[in-house]
Amino acid sequence: MSAAQRHKTVGVNVGGIQVGGGAPIVVQSMCNTDTADVESTSRQCLELWQAGSEMLRVTVNVPEAAEAVPSIKRRLVLAGCRAPLIGDFHYNGHLLLTKHPACAAALDKYRINPGTGKRRDEQFSTICQVAVDHGKAIRIGVNGGSLNQELVMRKMQDNTDRDLGLTSEAIINACMVTSAIESTALALESGVRKDQIIISCKVSRPGDLIAVYRELSRQTDQPLHLGLTEAGMGIKGLVWSSSAMGVLLNEGIGDTIRMSLTPRPGGDRRDEVYASCELLQALGLRAFAPSVTACPGCGRTTSTTFQELAERIQGYIREMMPAWKTRYDGVETMTLAVMGCVVNGPGESKAANIGISLPGTGEAPTCPVYVDGQHVATLRGTCDELSSAFRKLVDDYVETKYPKK
Repeated sequence: MSAAQRHKTVGVNVGGIQVGGGAPIVVQSMCNTDTADVESTSRQCLELWQAGSEMLRVTVNVPEAAEAVPSIKRRLVLAGCRAPLIGDFHYNGHLLLTKHPACAAALDKYRINPGTGKRRDEQFSTICQVAVDHGKAIRIGVNGGSLNQELVMRKMQDNTDRDLGLTSEAIINACMVTSAIESTALALESGVRKDQIIISCKVSRPGDLIAVYRELSRQTDQPLHLGLTEAGMGIKGLVWSSSAMGVLLNEGIGDTIRMSLTPRPGGDRRDEVYASCELLQALGLRAFAPSVTACPGCGRTTSTTFQELAERIQGYIREMMPAWKTRYDGVETMTLAVMGCVVNGPGESKAANIGISLPGTGEAPTCPVYVDGQHVATLRGTCDELSSAFRKLVDDYVETKYPKK
């Protein structure tokens, strides 16, 4: 999709990264560490950044977390990470930002929920003033689960009094858009510039997200942050997030995204970054890393070798990309194929920049390798041997085909 087809929005500079204004759609993620733990939070930030996250968000909910933010920022910069650092604030954000000016200065954007707090407008205005004083961007993040209940009840009553026949879901969706638009107006009245404001309206159901953002894009030209607020775990989280964001992105709506996946206990937080990158790459909007096409398997592929090899190659690509992307220009567009039998194997392998076709059940135990459509080698051996030989061919391809920066 070309930039001309995207919803036109204002460009917002977040710590050197432009969001909106025709800039590439930005991937972001959020740490799930205790922000007060500087070492673990810094480590996870670096892991997310190396995985492809272009903006990093941390929870700032207590004084200890606010005090830790400057140290976290320093560690990231020393490690060569220039990704903007975002603070996630809720009920007490106005207090933490005013009492900890070093935190306010270190962060590149403040995420605030206008629906929380007993004196919402006053607290919201205080945060806006801090943003003005420090020249920082803000995200007005409306959530379905923490919406201003006074607004909701007023709209519900209006629906009853006027017999409008709206469902409760439709009313909630309309309230979210109203809250975002009214809060944006309040931020502007507080002195925040248009080019400092990003908006999000997050819900948990794909259909609601699509409806809300379509309406939001009709009412504002502020950059929009996409994502389900609670996508869920595993396959469910991936499918629900992709089904909603894929529709919106394909319509040109959305300037930055986060795939809010629930990790398994001890799971890898980077999975949500990989998922966001894959979504944008699948839609042809961005290229982050070489793509690996792999055979799904069938009765012809009773051996697991092709699955193991595909997994190893995918892991190898992710391991190497932090170094490759700093050394080689265009390497993220490379395509690879790991196929499991003669039916589609040679064809898919030839179509990729570099591909290998493993033998199916009953086929000759040889593995032809194709580079840019040409048969260049035939490999044999165990999975370990095939993996080592194929990785070497991939390394050689990267070294010879992509210009050094």
